[in-house]
Amino acid sequence: MPSQLKGLGSRIVGAAKLGTIAPWLGLVAAVCIQVLAGNAYNFPLYSSRLKQTLGYNQVQLSNLGVANDIGENVGLLAGLLCNKIQPWGLLLIGAAASFVGYGVLWLVVSQTISSLPYWVVWFALCVATNSSTWFNTAILVTNMRNFPLSRGTLAGILKGYVGISAAVYTEIYIGMLDKNSVKLLFFLTVGLPAVCLLVMYFVRPCAPSMGEDTGEHGYFIFIQASSIVLAVYLLATAIIDDILSVDEGLISKIFVGLMFLLLLAPVGIPLKLAFHAIKHDHGDVRKSQPDNVEEPLLATENPSGQNSASDMEDKDGTQREGINLCVAHPSFDNDDDLDLEILLAEGEGAVRKKRRPRRGEDFNLRQALVKADFWLLFIVYFCGVGSGVTVLNNLAQIGLAEGFSDVTILLSLFSISNFIGRIGGGAVSEHFVRLKATPRTVWMTVTQMIMIAVHLLFASAITGSLYVGCALLGICYGVQFSVMVPTASELFGLKHFGMIYNFLTIGNPLGAFFFSGLLAAYIYDREAEKQSGMFHPEFLTSSDVNCVGASCFRLTFLIMAGVCAVGTLLSMILTFRIRPVYEMLYAGGSFRIPGTAGSTHQQK
Repeated sequence: MPSQLKGLGSRIVGAAKLGTIAPWLGLVAAVCIQVLAGNAYNFPLYSSRLKQTLGYNQVQLSNLGVANDIGENVGLLAGLLCNKIQPWGLLLIGAAASFVGYGVLWLVVSQTISSLPYWVVWFALCVATNSSTWFNTAILVTNMRNFPLSRGTLAGILKGYVGISAAVYTEIYIGMLDKNSVKLLFFLTVGLPAVCLLVMYFVRPCAPSMGEDTGEHGYFIFIQASSIVLAVYLLATAIIDDILSVDEGLISKIFVGLMFLLLLAPVGIPLKLAFHAIKHDHGDVRKSQPDNVEEPLLATENPSGQNSASDMEDKDGTQREGINLCVAHPSFDNDDDLDLEILLAEGEGAVRKKRRPRRGEDFNLRQALVKADFWLLFIVYFCGVGSGVTVLNNLAQIGLAEGFSDVTILLSLFSISNFIGRIGGGAVSEHFVRLKATPRTVWMTVTQMIMIAVHLLFASAITGSLYVGCALLGICYGVQFSVMVPTASELFGLKHFGMIYNFLTIGNPLGAFFFSGLLAAYIYDREAEKQSGMFHPEFLTSSDVNCVGASCFRLTFLIMAGVCAVGTLLSMILTFRIRPVYEMLYAGGSFRIPGTAGSTHQQK
């Protein structure tokens, strides 16, 4: 019996490493990291404290918002390294960036150290939020490769948890941190890196099964359903907190505790798979193992340490299906060696010259940069997220200008709507792309048309428009992310996806710089100057004068409506151009991997 139990334990560990448990365990770990990776969304929770403590004006504060977005989205270094080092290495760098960057902000805001120069605070905030690019790159690239047949659904889930993280942080901010910005910055300094260090081992590349798996679809639905329940719960608690002012005490802590239980719901998937493995293996032990014979339950390994093909077969000779091997992904190989071999072979006449990849095949960044579709996708994404992040970065000032003393309810509403847009955009685009090979960019077109109306609604300043506008804008803003990610992978491949994805996300900080840091801040300060009757240059160095009324952001909203109109037009053009690609990729209702560019030909 002891030997049987020992063998059973070894078999379960082997299943966790070589079976279907490992990619799902990695996905659950990814969810835990992603739900905290939206740390940049916390900027409205401590921006007023920064402005007050350090004496910044609105232009300086808006430029800190730009630093917040640059750090959150400029991840070219992470994209470059994602094929060079393992995912845990990327996550470790992200944890270090969060600890250092937010640590500096905490020291300054808590006045533990004297005030630092403005550029140091700007750079520290950029480093702090840059942690999310390392988290996102490691999580997205690894899991998109582990589940290549469910890209839209997976992107929606992972990006959805990032979107809902603002509501999670807000709940923690209210229930655990007593609405204290200093405590929030300390939590970001210590708590986020700690969670990352605890689970980063489980995020690992697995060679995916390329066959259809009926169980996989059910597991994704379970994660989507649990995340929707979490979103509804967070919305309900945010409304209760706002109406009843349940900010402190036992009730608020109970809210936080229940939130953590809902966050852990996806753990049920690997637990179910492990229980199934235990039950199955225990039955095999009792049926097939005589009492007087000790036979190893693990497949015998060959001298190289790898299971042979015969070991992967059952006794009746049938091959096991759907197995996911957690090994180094082929993308970690050195492409330079392969290119050199092909070049030498060309000189000997063995192969023809490599052709350029076609859309749907694997592009590197340089090849993608010369494609019109790449720049159309970039500009469409820039228009959508740039106009949305302008509202998000200035949400505290927009709320105060329209008479809100506390904007946490608006932030929670935007966050939850952002989550719905992300997870819904991924699921809906996945459904229609399989049903009718509909290009995913159709949904960028639809949502940017809605965003035009939303910005016009904001400009009208009708009573209650902020609530409705934040909800609609959050949904449309979220769709931009969940559609851009799988679209980029389908048009330009997964091999260099980390680099291409991180280049596209630069559209977010560019939008923040032009629309928020320059345009919105300038209009706000000039309007505040008119209201106060101060027409002097020294006004811009004062942090004591605020703008009040709808006129503070009306012109900004009208311009953002125009930006979304441009994005809508370009998205229509992009959709028309890439329709043949989707008809090729999803012929027959399921994704098929096209041929790889640069494949060698037989010798003549």
